[in-house]
Amino acid sequence: MFGYSFTVFVSVFQLLPTVPYRVIDMGGSTAVAGLFHGLLTFSSAASAPFAGPLSDRIGHRRVLIGVSLILMMFTASYAFIGSYRLMFAVVIGHGLIWSALLTASGAYMTATIPASRRAEGLGYWGLASILAIGAAPALGFWVYRHGWTALCLELSLLNLLMAVIAWFLPDDEDDARVERAASVTSERPWQGGLLALVQSQVEWRVVVLSISTALVSFGYGALTSFSSLFADELGLSRRSLFLTVMAGATVAGRLTIGRKVDALGPRRVLLRCLLIPPVGLLLLAFTTNEMMLVASALVFGAGFGLLLPAYNTYVLTHVHPHRRGAAFGAMLAAFDTGIGSGASAVGALVHMHGFRVAFGVAAALAALSLPYFLFAERKLGFLDPADRV
Repeated sequence: MFGYSFTVFVSVFQLLPTVPYRVIDMGGSTAVAGLFHGLLTFSSAASAPFAGPLSDRIGHRRVLIGVSLILMMFTASYAFIGSYRLMFAVVIGHGLIWSALLTASGAYMTATIPASRRAEGLGYWGLASILAIGAAPALGFWVYRHGWTALCLELSLLNLLMAVIAWFLPDDEDDARVERAASVTSERPWQGGLLALVQSQVEWRVVVLSISTALVSFGYGALTSFSSLFADELGLSRRSLFLTVMAGATVAGRLTIGRKVDALGPRRVLLRCLLIPPVGLLLLAFTTNEMMLVASALVFGAGFGLLLPAYNTYVLTHVHPHRRGAAFGAMLAAFDTGIGSGASAVGALVHMHGFRVAFGVAAALAALSLPYFLFAERKLGFLDPADRV
């Protein structure tokens, strides 16, 4: 699963930093350059609450194989598209499939890791995406120098490799069979109409609570789309410097503190992690040189890297084991909405007011994540008596 996820994110994090340059080459402006990332994550967010329960029933391994092959076709198609408007239309379908991949892989991994070491295991597995962030942008820009078509071909081959890796994973058909049986013998929510069906399938409590992570992922979406362009404005030669340093900080955090999250308690770690990313974003808003850029990346990466495994573990202690896919879908819906909003809105803010104002807005939104989480967990009934310490 580490190999599968690493390949997934090496592919996508070559695509996301290079797409703004491709959009500008096709006549788009900075204001619309982030829409590709925005539309990808918005469509992923819209389908994630439904993709999760579906993967619970079909089997997560089967979903991983199927979506990998479909993504191969999407990435190959970008090589033949000469209009950024058409590219934006195609990426909506890309996002619908992307959510199924993320929810299925998260649920498959959760079922594999012992509950007593869940945060540690998810943290190690999550290093696949972080290491990819550190390596993929530089690789993507290198391949892009050989042409957009060459980049799309390379990404398609990586998607094919994903399908091959998923093929050799142990099957989880037994778990899927249990979930299908549970759905058949339940209260048959479809008899109550579409609204009842939606309410029964989507983990709405998790969606609402996860707005706290969406407030942080707004800044993350801005960084993955525009940190390279900001480095250009600062006159730095290494466009991918911020993402590389952020990845390094995340890896260091997960290999040290991340090993102790289960013992410390995921909620305790989570509350502290929600405080750190706003500081990194605010520091970036005032960055004028390479040293400050590195410092902001270290701060943001340290908090953001531990936030996700701690939050995922916290939520999974409050959902039924056979609803893991649905829970991951709900978390992904909110998280991707934040990323999509950040990628889209920050592009417009940069166009109108510049990078510093844009990153300042992202810092302000991230600062709201902790008070929102504390309010929402009480209202939604997540807070256990033991957590009141």
